[in-house]
Amino acid sequence: MAGAEQHYIMPRAEFTKPVKILIVVSPYYKDIADNMISGAIAEIEASGGSHEIVEVPGALEIPTAIGMAERLSNYDGYVALGCVIRGETTHYDTVCNDSSRAIQLLGLQGLAIGNGILTVENRKQAEVRADPKDQNKGGGAAAAALHLVALSRKWGSPREGVGFLPSSEEFKIAGDSKGTPTA
Repeated sequence: MAGAEQHYIMPRAEFTKPVKILIVVSPYYKDIADNMISGAIAEIEASGGSHEIVEVPGALEIPTAIGMAERLSNYDGYVALGCVIRGETTHYDTVCNDSSRAIQLLGLQGLAIGNGILTVENRKQAEVRADPKDQNKGGGAAAAALHLVALSRKWGSPREGVGFLPSSEEFKIAGDSKGTPTA
């Protein structure tokens, strides 16, 4: 039974400069979404970060909103929250696959995103995964986003003394009659 398995949970990400996270949520199943938002907020605040929340109609709109925010705003990372419960049609497969794929593509472009879009067979599974006293995947998605922000800060920090810097204000061109004729 998957619920009885023990999983390693990384220590909480730590920051020297505050983190600003955008939570993008589809409240289609409002009670599920509200529980996941609570978990995400708790995790962000525990790391000393701040957050804003925007709502979108459905899971397919979540990656679009994240992409827009990245282009038009100044967030360090993003938390995607929603719930897709299997129904009687193949729409479930489209929503699950396309929202996940779009979030993954944004991540591969360098965005720090924690994916907390639940893809479940029934409401009971969603309730367990959103429960603040149980799995709370909202908190897990926020933790993932925070860890990715920490990595982006580690790898994206300014570096001094890297690259070519001319020794003076004068640039020399190979073959120029003034100065040394060699490159």
